[in-house]
Amino acid sequence: MAIRRARVSSKTYGTFALISFLGAFILATFIRLFGASMGFVLENNYSYLTLTGVLFCGAFVALICFSKWERKLEQEEAIRTQQVLDIANKTLPYLRTGLSMESSGEVARIIYERSDAIAVAITDLDRVLAFSGTGSDHHKPGESILTRATKDALKYNEVRILRSQREIGCPYKDCPLKTAIVAPLEFKKTAAGALKFYYSSRDRLTEGRVMTAEGLARLLSTQLELSDLERKEELAARAELKALQAQINPHFLFNVLNTIGMFCRTSPSQARKLIVQFADFFRKSLERSSDLVTLEEELDYVNSYLVLESARFGEKLKIEKKIDERALGFQLPAFTLQPLVENSVKHGISSDGSLKIRIEAKIEDSALVINVEDDGVGITRGDMKKILMPGFGKGLGIGLHNVNERLICLYGEKYGLDVSSTVGSGTKVIVRIPITEGLNEAKSANCR
Repeated sequence: MAIRRARVSSKTYGTFALISFLGAFILATFIRLFGASMGFVLENNYSYLTLTGVLFCGAFVALICFSKWERKLEQEEAIRTQQVLDIANKTLPYLRTGLSMESSGEVARIIYERSDAIAVAITDLDRVLAFSGTGSDHHKPGESILTRATKDALKYNEVRILRSQREIGCPYKDCPLKTAIVAPLEFKKTAAGALKFYYSSRDRLTEGRVMTAEGLARLLSTQLELSDLERKEELAARAELKALQAQINPHFLFNVLNTIGMFCRTSPSQARKLIVQFADFFRKSLERSSDLVTLEEELDYVNSYLVLESARFGEKLKIEKKIDERALGFQLPAFTLQPLVENSVKHGISSDGSLKIRIEAKIEDSALVINVEDDGVGITRGDMKKILMPGFGKGLGIGLHNVNERLICLYGEKYGLDVSSTVGSGTKVIVRIPITEGLNEAKSANCR
């Protein structure tokens, strides 16, 4: 954002001229009428007009000077605001990790490069976390806080202005740091650290620089609190994912174990294979630490699930797949497809125990489109109204509602699940994932 030079428009000049003329005319008239009592007499009309002209010129020049001075102050304020916002924008990615030596080092460097201070330092409550600029040869990160004023700024949560080298308290004889501004960094309304601007002379301690230091410290404090909230949300979301991974549906567990038990009597070798497959399925459930997985990984997980269900239903459960190989590497949220497939198995099986599920994945209109379709009993109109509501149709602890909400949170309203069904004909669920760059784990973790 560019800051334009302060200029006075021709319209403003006209207004100033009119105000100046009226003021001069009124004052000159007052002097002409009542000046005699004060010992000031205008002898003739020429003197009256001369006085009016002088007063007019003086008032006009004064108004212009005042206007330019006022506009200059506004310009300086705009520049300071732009500077603070620019610094806050540049430092935001680093403060997301909290107030550490690594993040503070980057923040101090950015502030030093964009301010007129000869050095910038950041501290926590006990030590210097970062120092950038003049004097870095003897002001080292990791050292304890020496300055009494800094300790007071932290103790009372107030800005402190250091007007001499003695107040700074540096033991180095030739230290170039002569004055400083110390602004506390707040966290939950208490001081958590300090932001320090150093200068080479007292005349640099202007009100504008103090305001800049205070404003920047407030913005950085806000960023610290927001980063703490983001970290807590991410931890909570990861804990929720772990809980979902551990919530294996007891009915599914019971059915699988019954099937394995049956094969132990009729086909021990098949039972052994199912036990291995079951163990692999559990391992994949519990080890999926990433929020985003490739379509290939998600399909591998679905296959493990279908092997177990196929052992239970035999040839009556038919699976058909049509997967575009170009789509295998694209990412989608973990646990997206398995709940859809389980929903088909759990609610679509016909009275004779048969079911056909078709899984299709393709690239269409800059999106990964996945269809999960069955020819089962379908969903009644009443259940269709509830199909995406919380708690309805849970599979392995992850209902269709969870899948739908995560997709909407990550990609927007138009990317929620598209569910259609006809009683007696089957159900179809469509998932659309936009093919975009830059979807990170942090955002995914916040969308569950």
